[in-house]
Amino acid sequence: MDKPLAPGLHIVATPIGNLGDLSPRAADTLRSASLLLVEDTRVTAKLLAHIGAKVPMMRYDDHSDDQQRDAIVARLADEPIALVSDAGTPLISDPGYKLVRAARAAGHEVTTVPGPCAAIAALTVSGLPTDRFLFLGFLPAKAKARADAIAEVATLRATLVLYESGPRLSDTLLALSAELGERQAAVAREVTKLHEQCVTGTLGELARGYANAAPKGEIVIVVGPPLEAEAVSDEVLDAALDAAMERMSPSRAAAEVAAALNVPRKRAYARALERSK
Repeated sequence: MDKPLAPGLHIVATPIGNLGDLSPRAADTLRSASLLLVEDTRVTAKLLAHIGAKVPMMRYDDHSDDQQRDAIVARLADEPIALVSDAGTPLISDPGYKLVRAARAAGHEVTTVPGPCAAIAALTVSGLPTDRFLFLGFLPAKAKARADAIAEVATLRATLVLYESGPRLSDTLLALSAELGERQAAVAREVTKLHEQCVTGTLGELARGYANAAPKGEIVIVVGPPLEAEAVSDEVLDAALDAAMERMSPSRAAAEVAAALNVPRKRAYARALERSK
């Protein structure tokens, strides 16, 4: 680095797997900072060893309190402090926005050293539309809250990008399929690492594929936008629901018909309840 790192908060993106993805500017910033704010000191220590640097570290995460944040902000007037996450771009489904907000409010310089991001990386290899997308982070763990969160974005004409863990992957894919129908999707795993993989198919196909084999590693789910739906009359919808409810409950019939006719599940469920009375 040609000149000393300026005082302020420096947001530094780190590799999501392949250490070769650390940019020269990011490495220089980490070496020149007076303090690194990290999620896990053990993880960042490996990165520092890779670039041959020794820099003081302080844990900063969702459990950091206002007092600790205020103390950090007070140091920004005279010191360059870098914020990193365990992997990827800080603040993207990671802690940090409160610190950035506080630093800016105090009049300190805030800069970013952009780089890897798992959500963007997965989107680029998915083969799904990239002109408009929504990042959802992690969906709620409980079934009802998860279904409600998916329903909120069900009609949005955009590709959906979300993070998930291996043990929860199949359940999440099933929930997405139930609410969104058989959309095209991709499961990207271990992006940039040795065992990188991107599996594509419909949500239902992917849910079945991972039902008995929870994968390991970091996982990103990418779901394509809804298809252009032809107008479905109430008569056609009612006939399909009546036939389905001969075999199953109104809620299951609504889910099946909504997926088959590409209509909103809420509409199908409302009609199913009316028909079942």
